[in-house]
Amino acid sequence: MTQSVPVLLSTTSVYPEPTAVGFELAAELGYDGVELMVFTDRVSQDPSAAASLAKHYGVKIGAVHAPCLLVTQRVWSADPWTRLRRSVQAAEYLDSPTVVIHPPFSWQREYAAKFSTVLDGLKARYPGVTIAVENMFPLKVGKRNLVPYRPHWDPTRHGYDSYTLDLSHCAASGADALAMAERMGKGLRHIHLCDGTAPGADQHLVPGRGTQPCGELLGSLGKAGWDGSITVEVSTRKSGNRSRRADDLHESLKFARDALGSGA
Repeated sequence: MTQSVPVLLSTTSVYPEPTAVGFELAAELGYDGVELMVFTDRVSQDPSAAASLAKHYGVKIGAVHAPCLLVTQRVWSADPWTRLRRSVQAAEYLDSPTVVIHPPFSWQREYAAKFSTVLDGLKARYPGVTIAVENMFPLKVGKRNLVPYRPHWDPTRHGYDSYTLDLSHCAASGADALAMAERMGKGLRHIHLCDGTAPGADQHLVPGRGTQPCGELLGSLGKAGWDGSITVEVSTRKSGNRSRRADDLHESLKFARDALGSGA
């Protein structure tokens, strides 16, 4: 087993509270660092401000999530290449080893056509940063499944050097998380630890509250001596107050460390 796997807290896990609260709670609860979600919050868009928060709270920024959500399509730039490049540059500036990126949207045809080439170029220019492509999920429109990503919501269909495995997205897509992890193989470098219950709903539940094999996956990785990183990326919008939010995030951290340590 390996207890050296860092368990990070996504700054989006404290939403609707601001980015700074993510750093504060990560320090208070004993996380190994944060994953900085570059979001609509201006502090999250400013690497120097994020570095100041990291120094103030004594919290490492272990990963940067690029602004590739629908609501962040104009953060930094309307150009997806610029957003990706700036994310990698921010990670280098923050001494963060991992950038999380989604596959291109289906309407980003030019970006999608050159995505792998751009990733290769950034990898060569910034060898200290791993760009880990995340699995996504189809959207239900009536009785049909719409795939809003190109070439697919499952990045293993195309093949990349490095991956992020999101367990809530596995639930939303109906994918077998353990089988996907096996397909990712040595390319699995990062995990978004969260839970879900059924296809069509991206719930980001506290691990253990859904149906995903969160403990089994982490246990197997711990036994295998996996050397990637884990981010707790759960939704606490319904927690109601800071105390309950902290309880949910503490429970998630304990789940991760127990699962890694027990190998079960």
